[in-house]
Amino acid sequence: MQNFLKKTKNSIVVSTTLLIISLVSRAEVDGPAFKAGQDPKPEGMHWQLLEDYSDEFNGDALNTNKWQQDPVGNGWGWIGRPPGLFSKDAVVVKDGKLHITASVLPKPVERKGKTFLYQGAAVRSIKPARHGWYFEAKMKANRTEMSSTFWLMSKNTDCTKKVELDIQENIGVVSDLAEEWAKQWHRIFHSNAIHRHTKCQKEPVQKQGQLLLDEENWQRYFVYAAWWKSPTEIQFFLDGKYAYTINPSTEFDVPMWLHMVVETYDWNPVPKDGGRVAKAPEHERITSYDWVRVWKLSDN
Repeated sequence: MQNFLKKTKNSIVVSTTLLIISLVSRAEVDGPAFKAGQDPKPEGMHWQLLEDYSDEFNGDALNTNKWQQDPVGNGWGWIGRPPGLFSKDAVVVKDGKLHITASVLPKPVERKGKTFLYQGAAVRSIKPARHGWYFEAKMKANRTEMSSTFWLMSKNTDCTKKVELDIQENIGVVSDLAEEWAKQWHRIFHSNAIHRHTKCQKEPVQKQGQLLLDEENWQRYFVYAAWWKSPTEIQFFLDGKYAYTINPSTEFDVPMWLHMVVETYDWNPVPKDGGRVAKAPEHERITSYDWVRVWKLSDN
């Protein structure tokens, strides 16, 4: 009986501790990370956290009920843009963060007639998101020629509309081979609303917004966010402060999936010697996500 009482008491202590931790965690995320006076919610409404799309990354593995680590699963066939291959091996959850590491592959990989030399990853939400929601991520970019991103995209079947909402897209280091327009992309808040090419949309249409920063994106964690307010209006926020609005060229009225991606770009190519992807210390090759939170408006 004493052993039973001891076990019961320990269970109560553990349960109470977990409850306190849970309450503290929820108290810290009662609303999006807005600066004072920046919250655009209508009067009488409040922000409700959507648990299925939000993650504090406090475990020791990716929550596969929320996130897809396999880049080609669930009807997606995207393995990465050559020469950067998406790999599950690049994804780690530890120290309360999601880490995606840019690196050189142990040996070149041939896929679909293309040669891959580097490794990144794509982490994608299991469930699609809807307009009206607010999306935010606390992210620190890697310091390489590869990307650090947070965005949404729809699927396309035959002639259904395919659209892409880039909340933040940047690089860590400007390559000597970079396009001229990309020379500042290591210190930028840059967003896109793209009506992508499909069988029924021959020419993609892209609308952009951006701010140049005094700091480089790898130097600290920034909070990148967007309110997909309606199919015709998207508001963007940096560190809880309104930055700009994009009005898409077509209505963004289809479901989209969240993405956290590290990849290579042909407009900022990795040098032939591997650049900082090969030479930088590991901690500078990591894109880290402290948390991702998604909210919807509620009057209850």
